[in-house]
Amino acid sequence: MSRKPASMYRNITQHSYTRREYMGGVPPSRITQFVVGNKNAKFPILLYLTANESCQIRHNALEAARITANRFLEKKAGTNDYRLTIRVYPHHVIRENKQATGAGADRVSQGMRRAFGKAVGTAARVEQDQIIMTVETIEKNIDIAKDALYKAGIKLPSSCTVNNGGTDFGKN
Repeated sequence: MSRKPASMYRNITQHSYTRREYMGGVPPSRITQFVVGNKNAKFPILLYLTANESCQIRHNALEAARITANRFLEKKAGTNDYRLTIRVYPHHVIRENKQATGAGADRVSQGMRRAFGKAVGTAARVEQDQIIMTVETIEKNIDIAKDALYKAGIKLPSSCTVNNGGTDFGKN
């Protein structure tokens, strides 16, 4: 059974489903680190990536965006001149009602409509203009950090905007 496209889970259609203690077999989040780069230094410049519309971002899309931005920043700015932080956490559990595929599947798959389904992954629910990730850096790396956030935003299901934030973290 192949993985379904992420566009099926982009829209927020139901209430949030987060109580993992009542369900078994929830796959772990793919996000390995939420803060990368220089974790101890103070940086004068803050840039952040915000979502232009409310949506759900799957955990593997967040990890792909983090890897893309981190690699770009490591190559261009160096390992000690930035801090990249992911500001959302994939709490919402995504469920899927498995369907049979192949020859004769139309007869086999005439089961329950709107069945509960099995946990297949997690997603972060993001509101419009919510901060998804931030980059703190020094003045000479502003353009590099903007490019890194732009490249990370391409990996996400919603269109995103790179903003210059000074030191204010906005809603988060």
